Amino acid sequence: MAEGRSNSGAPPELLAGFDAGQTHTTCRLAAVQPGRSWRVLAEGQGPGVSHLEAAGGEERFSHALRASLQAALSGAGLAGAPLLAAAGAPLLAAAGVGASGIEHGSAVQQRGQALAAAALQLPAEHVLVTGDERTALRGAFAADGPAGAGIVVISGTGCIALGRDGRGREHRCGGWGWLLDQAGSACDLGRDALALSLEMADGRRPDNDLRPALWQALAGESGVVTAQQVKAMVVAPGFGAAGFARLAPCVEALAAAGDADALAVLQRSAGALAALVRGVAAALDLEQPRVCGQGGALCHLPTFAAAYRQALAAGLPGATVVEATGDACAGALSLAAERLATEQLAGR
Repeated sequence: MAEGRSNSGAPPELLAGFDAGQTHTTCRLAAVQPGRSWRVLAEGQGPGVSHLEAAGGEERFSHALRASLQAALSGAGLAGAPLLAAAGAPLLAAAGVGASGIEHGSAVQQRGQALAAAALQLPAEHVLVTGDERTALRGAFAADGPAGAGIVVISGTGCIALGRDGRGREHRCGGWGWLLDQAGSACDLGRDALALSLEMADGRRPDNDLRPALWQALAGESGVVTAQQVKAMVVAPGFGAAGFARLAPCVEALAAAGDADALAVLQRSAGALAALVRGVAAALDLEQPRVCGQGGALCHLPTFAAAYRQALAAGLPGATVVEATGDACAGALSLAAERLATEQLAGR
């Protein structure tokens, strides 16, 4: 479904598409238009989410949806509008949510569905919650319709690759969480470089500019840190994957300036990210797949992105790197629109 404009003077039905990552959540608000199209009204930002099983995970998920929606409503000139009108009708007609940590077809997905319906005050059948990799895939190849073939690889705080062939088969690689999966994310860059800095601190490898630069980035305005303080900081509540990911720009800057240790971290992580794509291509028998890279690490860390493209070309020479037709929010809006159309056909 594409964006469009309406010539109708009637108040439009509203759709919300959410891209809920570990660092932040984006809500894109759109008005339904004639001909099964929509017109984007505004976007809003909110905090990130964590796995629903994590401590406070359900509360973070619900808060991220509400906060980002309210920010989008404000941007659309609807600040303070209640989610339920006086007559009890929901402000939104439908919502699609792509969220980090939501496994397709799992009990966690069902919990996310119920939480989103409650947070957005929508009937459960008007909400679809799925993994953010699925909304990214839907958005990336939107021009080809729901069955568009290709592979999307996301490298942000975490990383994952998901592909679909021309018959609608899908396969995913990675995305198993930062404690288990080291495959090419901003979290990996920060964690692996910080581990090297501690080896420098205790004499296992020669000290260089990487250690003080990383430690200063970790300390921020609090001042110089010691190795013991580093150890304490990374296990503090709330640090987690996002805390390591915040160090990735520092690793990128060091690598771009020629630091051999930082460059080795980037290249190793980039190779692991390319391996995710190769795994998906092999599972789906895609010899010449279109591959779309997304996420903050690929978009904002050019040295890392270049290393990834080099690794992909070497390991999967038939791949073609393409730009996305739309992003994950566009994919989420598409799912919301489909959910609304299904319910309208059912007369609910």
